Amino acid sequence: MTGWSAKDIPDQNGRTAVVTGANSGIGYVTARELARRGARVVLACRDTTRGKAAEQLMQDQVPGADLRLATLDLADLSSVRAFVKELPEDRVDLLVNNAGVMALPHRRTVDGFEMQFGTNHLGHFALTGLLLPRLRAAGPGARVVTVSSGLHLLGTVDPRDVQMDHRYRRWIAYGRSKSANLLFTHELSRRLTAEGGSVLAVAAHPGYASTNLQTAGARMEGRAWMERGAELLNRLLAQSAEDGALPSLYAATAAGVRQDDFIGPRLQLWRGAPARSVRAWWTRDDRASAGLWAVSERLTGVTYP
Repeated sequence: MTGWSAKDIPDQNGRTAVVTGANSGIGYVTARELARRGARVVLACRDTTRGKAAEQLMQDQVPGADLRLATLDLADLSSVRAFVKELPEDRVDLLVNNAGVMALPHRRTVDGFEMQFGTNHLGHFALTGLLLPRLRAAGPGARVVTVSSGLHLLGTVDPRDVQMDHRYRRWIAYGRSKSANLLFTHELSRRLTAEGGSVLAVAAHPGYASTNLQTAGARMEGRAWMERGAELLNRLLAQSAEDGALPSLYAATAAGVRQDDFIGPRLQLWRGAPARSVRAWWTRDDRASAGLWAVSERLTGVTYP
């Protein structure tokens, strides 16, 4: 691969980063490379056992890394609030909203939301709002990076049925949750620009990267043949998690990134060095983003300061 790489990440000494889903996949690589460049990284993980294993591996790979493991379950708003309350840092320079689920059978979060919409969008919406004062306190250079997907092209959020209560289709639900990530970034960018603040809100996507996301739904249903098929496609077609993390790292650290940018692999939403990515027209719709914002505030109880 030619172009921007992890070696181009600028010095992160003195900066604090929070990375959700940092125990595996592109979240792990994102956290590790930020730590390698000197950032203090909070590994926000749902599973404490897996989080501890990831923390130890990261320490082995980056001796002296400044890491702190914290429990965060985005499918439980009480966990989101507890995470923020217990976070000792009074400033956060970088929030990477990375964790997510993909194409699951119909499930509900602790708070009763459809699992993909609740985890991928509502959990991160609440987390970002609760951390926003600390992001503002970091001053110029603070960023919120929300990881979406090229599969947002499968559809946008239906304002009449935001959680697909009437006809659930797992891949459409996933695509809509990823459109929600982009609509959230668009509206947050608009609001931050209007207030003249220094926090930057951008989105990224990894292309087709080999992670455990592709196999989780099949494993949950006990469909071994589907799981093996996903693993085979990962080996044949996907780029590595190392490469898949580059758009997130670029969005988080590179110079020249602008409000509401969408960063992804430069080659057809699939692979390659990070660059500005194409996105569906509906993800820049002011009316749709404002409507989703109002719904998200009502459902989560989080009103942005």
